[in-house]
Amino acid sequence: MKRNTIDQLEAILTDPDLRVPFFDGKTAYYSRQEEIDTAIQKVLSNGDYINGSEVTEFASNLANYLDVAKVIPCANGTDAITLALMALGLGKGDQVIVPTFNFIAAAEAIALLGLEPVFVDIDASSFNINVAELEKQITTQTKAIIVVHLFGLAADMYSIMGLAKKYDLFVIEDVAQALGGTYQGKKLGTVGHIGCTSFFPTKNLACFGDGGAVFTNDLNLAKRVKMLANHGQAQKYDHQYIGLNSRLDTLQAAILNVQLRGLDKAIVERKEIAGGYHQSLKNVASVSLPKEDQAHTYNQFCILLANRELRDQLKSYLKENGVDTMIYYPKPNHLQPAFTKPGYQLGDFPAAEDTCERILALPIYPHLDNEKQTYITKLIVRFLK
Repeated sequence: MKRNTIDQLEAILTDPDLRVPFFDGKTAYYSRQEEIDTAIQKVLSNGDYINGSEVTEFASNLANYLDVAKVIPCANGTDAITLALMALGLGKGDQVIVPTFNFIAAAEAIALLGLEPVFVDIDASSFNINVAELEKQITTQTKAIIVVHLFGLAADMYSIMGLAKKYDLFVIEDVAQALGGTYQGKKLGTVGHIGCTSFFPTKNLACFGDGGAVFTNDLNLAKRVKMLANHGQAQKYDHQYIGLNSRLDTLQAAILNVQLRGLDKAIVERKEIAGGYHQSLKNVASVSLPKEDQAHTYNQFCILLANRELRDQLKSYLKENGVDTMIYYPKPNHLQPAFTKPGYQLGDFPAAEDTCERILALPIYPHLDNEKQTYITKLIVRFLK
């Protein structure tokens, strides 16, 4: 990306009209407008809005991209996790281990199915599940582990799959923030027994509404997921299971077929932006930067400040100067009111709790230009130094 001169930097910092949204959904459309318009118009012209050919085409395209046997599209990422759990045939009260520092969807799906979510702390350096703490939580009731590759960085799948084999556990990978990333040469979501993703507009692979998918190399699991997503039907009006009505809309599938073609390029752009943040902020003493990794997809770029007060002050300062940021996540799952009954309390998972106090996500998305990124980093340096 083109570097700015000193005079240009000063002009940037004094420009009252410069605004940087946390996410720019319009650019995702305008960057591929002609292709997307053509794809949408084809669906409208055919009038095939439910389970149209674009859905089948997208499932095949994504399976080829991931090098996985089967992809089953569904309505959203939460449904994807729910369907994966349902397909495993777990019984009421079975335990499923999940990191507490995470969006609530995974724990919510576990609880809604009458299963017991068992929370685990994170490794503070990666934001991912702490494998040593994970093993401590395994009991005879444990049946599965949900691994969330948070912010786009792969979890330690070698160790996790080793534990799964040792204790005969299923592994579900949530790659909503890491689709397109790899682990030891394999696409994330295909290392465990079953993978899930969301196509929410902010994701690496995104549609213009809700959408999700489940993927697996286990053909029996895939068959079950496909039936469960369609009211448990083996064929029309032949219901083998109690299922869901969870479909990927044909219009969204058409958009995703276009977006998938640009996924790898978009991830490269995210990595370049992340590199810019690392370079500009590496010498700021009060900022801890995320782990650098060539396989990281940087769905989010999250820094850690010295304490909550400084984090909140920086967030307010950036907002006052037109830069939107986010806190991923302000409260860990085990401290959410929905999960107070199991008896979790403050202090149970110190790494996750400390991270919630200090974390701040900076804007990172394809087409975030150098001028805007320079503006962000100069504001941060000016405030903290």
